[in-house]
Order: sequence, then structure tokens, then C-alpha cells
Amino acid sequence: MPSGFEEELRNVVLATVKDAFAEFTENPQTREWMSLKEGADYAGVSFNTFKKFREMGLKVCVIDGVKRVSKAEIDNFLKRNSH
Repeated sequence: MPSGFEEELRNVVLATVKDAFAEFTENPQTREWMSLKEGADYAGVSFNTFKKFREMGLKVCVIDGVKRVSKAEIDNFLKRNSH
């Protein structure tokens, strides 16, 4: 192997892993609890349609006025309403 190849390869792999980890942790779709806007984005619908989903039974957690919806609840809601 050429001199310095291993070190260069190590640096490239390390940078790639750091970038992938940063993207993973910043992506709302990987978090269990999301804001309603993030939940609408995750479900692939508009915010207004997401509000209709709530009227149809989508469960939302509200603590001191802060609303969050779980990824699992969105997935289950979509499965329950699939035909």
C-alpha cells in the first residue's frame, strides 16, 4: 500500500460516519416523538390533513400546551385506516 493510504482511508471513513450520525440524529423522522408539523411531514400529508387525522382518532400527547405525536402512533393510525 502507498504511504499514508491507511491514514487517509481512516479519515475518510471517520468523516463519513460522523456525517451519517449527524444526519440521523437531526432527522425528525428518526425521533420517536415529533411536533405536529414534523408528524405531518413524516406521514406525508399537509398539516390540515394531519389535523383531520386527529379528528379521526390519531392520538396526540399534550403536556402544558406542548403537543407531540409518536411515530408509532402515526404508523398504527395509518395501518388501522388502510383498506
